Amino acid sequence: MLCIDLQGKRALVTGATRGIGRAIAQALAQAGATVVVTGRERSRAQEVAERLPGEAIGIELRLEDPESIKRAYAEVEERLGGVDILVNNAGVTRDKLFLRMTLEDWDEVFQVNLRGTFIVTSLAVKGMVKNRWGRIINISSVVGFTGNIGQVNYSATKSALVGFTKSLAKELASRNITVNAVAPGFIETDMTSVLSEDIKQSYLKNIPLGRFGTPEDVAGIVVFLSSDLASYITGEIIHVNGGMY
Repeated sequence: MLCIDLQGKRALVTGATRGIGRAIAQALAQAGATVVVTGRERSRAQEVAERLPGEAIGIELRLEDPESIKRAYAEVEERLGGVDILVNNAGVTRDKLFLRMTLEDWDEVFQVNLRGTFIVTSLAVKGMVKNRWGRIINISSVVGFTGNIGQVNYSATKSALVGFTKSLAKELASRNITVNAVAPGFIETDMTSVLSEDIKQSYLKNIPLGRFGTPEDVAGIVVFLSSDLASYITGEIIHVNGGMY
């Protein structure tokens, strides 16, 4: 029987205080990794970290603020010496029809979903290159492939993460660092709970498996991609959407 063992590995998950990010942190911890829980509020990140099995720490990290990212990663290096696994999960939406979308709506989503991801990855990858081992998993979205009304900005960033993933995978492969992405479909989280029942049912009709996904459905794939079982997989996009795309 195959078993995923991440003992001795250090994993950082952005946006890990709720939803998919929290489930990923939980799954990585259960597999034995030391987990860095990051979120916009240190107290909340620490609270989540304290509830994880094994060793975990909670740190404030605001992806829209380059200085916050640098401070957070400096703390990670001081306390853990760096990370072996990076999960770029955090993201924001500012949904609005394109004709009503402002430059601020566009910039805010790009600052968090892309610029912030670039900065934290550039910091983490230096140690991975030195150690000649690393796993980078970027959380994209089905809307990066299908598009979605009212999400031109968000969809654009999730599409961009695909190119980011595939290009970075080619650059880092010689250093034994894999870079992959996971593209969730309709996952039941706080973000989707505000949708009306009519909208939810319209989505459900397009999902062959007949149910919405859970954060744990995504977390399981992330743990697999973090392990040696996936050591020959890089530059790939794994779709977790029940067959809707």
